[in-house]
Amino acid sequence: MIEIRPATPDDAAAMAEVQAGIFTARGTGLHGDTAWTRARYIDHPDSLACTLAVEAGVVLGFQSLKRAVAGNAYDVPEGWGIIGTHISLAVGRRGIGRALFAENLAAATTASLTAIDATIGADNTGALAYYEAMGFRTWRTLEGSVGKRLDLA
Repeated sequence: MIEIRPATPDDAAAMAEVQAGIFTARGTGLHGDTAWTRARYIDHPDSLACTLAVEAGVVLGFQSLKRAVAGNAYDVPEGWGIIGTHISLAVGRRGIGRALFAENLAAATTASLTAIDATIGADNTGALAYYEAMGFRTWRTLEGSVGKRLDLA
């Protein structure tokens, strides 16, 4: 049975492994180690939620939701959320993304966000389709990426 729960600092190494598998498969190389993953997702000052999917003690994936603040790296308007989803390629199509999003949508509502942005690599067809299925729509196209948004207000 898949458990959906908040991430803790002890989960950072397993989260980094999930990302490493994704980045290696996509040919983008590693983007960070355990410390980087912990700082970027679990301990980030703008974090609203970082939610894990775990089965039999193995982290299958996670989803991060942050509040967009002035000068954020994605140039997302203040008052919005910034979401990122990372699910092991070995466990796709099991409803994990939908379960993670249900938790983070509740966190976004509690935080009174007006919209949520997902900035996705333009060639990442799986992620683009996932966010469309969750109700996100394209609001901008950037060099090499697509900005999807879900309006909450």
